[in-house]
Amino acid sequence: MKMLTQRIPSGAALPFDLEKLKLHIRAPDDSEDGAITNIGLTAAAELEQFAQIALLTQTIRVSIFDMSNGSGLDLPIGPVAGADIPSVTVNGSAFTDFNFVGGNRPHIRWQSSHFTLAPSHIVIEYQAGFGAAASHIPADLSQALMDQAALHYDGRSPMDAKSLTTSPHMARVGARYRGVQA
Repeated sequence: MKMLTQRIPSGAALPFDLEKLKLHIRAPDDSEDGAITNIGLTAAAELEQFAQIALLTQTIRVSIFDMSNGSGLDLPIGPVAGADIPSVTVNGSAFTDFNFVGGNRPHIRWQSSHFTLAPSHIVIEYQAGFGAAASHIPADLSQALMDQAALHYDGRSPMDAKSLTTSPHMARVGARYRGVQA
């Protein structure tokens, strides 16, 4: 099975409060706002990738080729509200014979008609994220994003490769959202 995942942003909002981020990294003046915004966006992208989440609401499009005969599929990016049912096409035709469970780790469970289709191409499209504004993102994720941004900001001067990786806070919080069990 081959799975391709595409993220389609729903808006232009930043996943962080620029003023709070500037205070966190100890850069309170406005002279570096552009660079700090880029650092914040980089940290947000790293957190989303690491934790397999969407911070702000976005459309997720998953294309699956040569699907195995499993009874269900864990969707690659959460969270998804339980009432936000994904749209699914199988071999180019709309398909609705599935059950859906939302949450941080959303899941589709295929019903009987799925197994008679011999699907070669499935497209699943759904909305994921905590909301449309940075204020909707849980506090622990916001802090993890700021800590990762601080690591990037402090690492602007030459550092060894081992020093500029993932902040311990981002790793801990991100793993929790990704569903890693200790």
